[in-house]
Amino acid sequence: MLAQKIRVATFLTLLLLATATMAENSTQFNGFTIHHNAIPTAILTPDVASSYKITRSKYRGLLNISVIKDVPGTTGQPVSANVSAYAINLIGRRHHIDLKQIQEGNAIYYIGDFPIVDGEMLTFVLEITPEGSERAAKATLKQEFYID
Repeated sequence: MLAQKIRVATFLTLLLLATATMAENSTQFNGFTIHHNAIPTAILTPDVASSYKITRSKYRGLLNISVIKDVPGTTGQPVSANVSAYAINLIGRRHHIDLKQIQEGNAIYYIGDFPIVDGEMLTFVLEITPEGSERAAKATLKQEFYID
């Protein structure tokens, strides 16, 4: 149990650090805040990547999405959602991203990996229907990836 808590804390810390170094992206929608970011999987520790069955590679990226219900006077409450995503490059090649829900403690987030190419600008197109909402939010995120 302690090892699992450490693993979760490490994973969330890495995602927060990646978000801090790459612009924070969020979308406000109908009483919800949708946080979304994309990082190279090579920055994950081998233990974290293995725990979440993520391929750790300089040629793979990780999309992370969380949906927070806005609650006045608090940082909000994580909620489940129906989430779909794809990435499209500058020449129009589209890549569907399979997302899996991760729920640990109060945290709920959706992750999926995808291929990356050096210098490639990807636009991520997200469709999110939060639990308790009848409408879907559409959000986009642009990220350029570099391979060392």
